[in-house]
Amino acid sequence: MSRGGVVKERSDGPDRKCIATGEVQPKFGLIRFVLGPDGQVVPDILGKLPGRGVYVSADRAALDKAVAKKLFARSLKTQVQIPEGLTDEVERQLARRVVDLISLARKSGAAVAGYEKVKDWLSKEEALILLQAVDGSGRGKSKLSTPHFGHYIGWLTADELGLAFGRETVIHAALASGGLAQRVVEEAQRLRGVRKTEGGKGRLEG
Repeated sequence: MSRGGVVKERSDGPDRKCIATGEVQPKFGLIRFVLGPDGQVVPDILGKLPGRGVYVSADRAALDKAVAKKLFARSLKTQVQIPEGLTDEVERQLARRVVDLISLARKSGAAVAGYEKVKDWLSKEEALILLQAVDGSGRGKSKLSTPHFGHYIGWLTADELGLAFGRETVIHAALASGGLAQRVVEEAQRLRGVRKTEGGKGRLEG
């Protein structure tokens, strides 16, 4: 079985149209932006900021196009200010969101880190998601397999995973099924589209 398993996409919730691609898709696959009081475009990663929102696919090329083609001003029907490095800021906020969710899972006992603990969870079929640092050793990572019908996330750095577990670095981690698991997968999917990794964009395989 290839890494990743099958990703179950949610069908609930309203759909929104991407201003860059014109595609209509569920909100969890998009990034919402609002206009701040100073006229600056602000990413709304959590989708909770007040004001009229516009949506861009969670894809680096789509975000770059929205900036280059001045699509925010066109959609919001007003002059706007685009902060420098907007796409990179979206990536940073998404990464932080994924880290925070993993940290919450850890605090609830639904996540472990370290090769032996992850191996034990996998052998007992307690793990739903296998996480491995993008900058970890390929040989070491190849010794662990994605859970059957589970998910693989491999585009967070060792520092980011370490932050989620209160350590300096983490190479191997796992999450059990539960309330936070699907949210971690969804947010990681958004990060995958925006993040640049060696060899191109990260991918949620399966």
